[in-house]
Amino acid sequence: MHRITGFHKGRVRLMCLFLILAAFLAGCQAGPPGEASTDTDSSAEPENEVLLDPEAEEEAKGCFQYLWELAQTDEDSGAFGMVRDRYPGAKNVASIASTGFALAAIPYGIHKGWITEEEGRERVEKTLDTVLSLENDNGFLYHFINMLNGHPATGSEISVIDTGILLCGAITAGEYFGGSIQEKAAQIYDRVNWSYFLDSSRNMFYMGLSADGEFSGHWDVYAEQLMLYVLSAGSSTHPLDSTPYYSFNRLTGKYGEYEFIHSWFGSIFTYQYSHAFVDFRGLKDEKGTDWYENSVKATLAARQFCIDQQEQWETYGENAWGLTACDTKDGYNGLQGAPPSGTDNNAHESSGTIAPAGAIGSMPFTPEESTAALKHYRTFPELLGEYGLKDAYNLDQGWFDNDYIGIDKGISLLMIANYECDFVWDLFMKNEAVQRGMDRLGFTP
Repeated sequence: MHRITGFHKGRVRLMCLFLILAAFLAGCQAGPPGEASTDTDSSAEPENEVLLDPEAEEEAKGCFQYLWELAQTDEDSGAFGMVRDRYPGAKNVASIASTGFALAAIPYGIHKGWITEEEGRERVEKTLDTVLSLENDNGFLYHFINMLNGHPATGSEISVIDTGILLCGAITAGEYFGGSIQEKAAQIYDRVNWSYFLDSSRNMFYMGLSADGEFSGHWDVYAEQLMLYVLSAGSSTHPLDSTPYYSFNRLTGKYGEYEFIHSWFGSIFTYQYSHAFVDFRGLKDEKGTDWYENSVKATLAARQFCIDQQEQWETYGENAWGLTACDTKDGYNGLQGAPPSGTDNNAHESSGTIAPAGAIGSMPFTPEESTAALKHYRTFPELLGEYGLKDAYNLDQGWFDNDYIGIDKGISLLMIANYECDFVWDLFMKNEAVQRGMDRLGFTP
């Protein structure tokens, strides 16, 4: 059963009987422990809490431990708080996106009792201090960071989407902790000059700025970039209007009974990343697009594709689905996906490799199917390790990955948290700039 509710600010509150009952239940708290509130309409009160299966609890904890334990904790390094891009590979390379996921995950870790509020506050504050000191261009950050000195990793580009994920994580943490952390998060956000990364001739964001100073690529079709439009429209210092949001191409395709706006390669992470932070449930834009329902359809189609292909690929099946960018036996492959894709439905690749994060990161969209897939993945001892499920596997090749990837652990954790009790959604969506951005883009219940 798929949970579909309206915009959380306009939700109808439960009757008194249910509120009294909820007082006796352990619930998510979107604020620091011990922080009292007299606001009876607080968005901190969970309305859709579910009891996670033990396997989901274990995977969530493993994901959190990756984001917590694989951060730089040497305060003299210049990279405090930066989280490794992968493990055990790429030993000294951190990812800004992994760090953004970690910033949003720390409040959830406090709620779950995995760390103390004091530990989380100290980690977040010092991480934001690092971000404020990192080399940047008009507020945009380098994709990869050398964990030994805080400098850009060799050859790294400046990335608008990875900057966006970092900003979303900082905003989420800021809403949770308040005070100086919220002020630093706002400082990081406010310095971003959105027009710098905008190709005004096409009203589209560039994707990256190379080490040689050349802009490359455009966010010209739907993918994981929706967060960028919310952030840029909501900015109080360098706001953009809704034009870039309504300028990218919305390619509509169909697989089986599911018709939806699809990304170029059909990689399932593209239907997840912005949804880790932005609660699109029950909202439509001025074109009538409901992005939450779009992701539900895309997820069901991606699952059906793997079911239909299970005779060709041993790995695939009703509990092994969600083709996405991930490690393969031949190296990292960003082209993995399911139809529809491209303009001729021929842009995606599938080779029998599955990343568990594909299905797990869709848990709010397809909770039963995603939970069943998670349980299936955990039946393979070769996939399990100290941080939960490793990145990918391929039964047809007899291959199991040795690495974890930070962004895959990050999206898995945040989407489990949102499925459990809207945890990240409630924090991120109450930010004033986010609310302003959604309003300027024309989203209405």
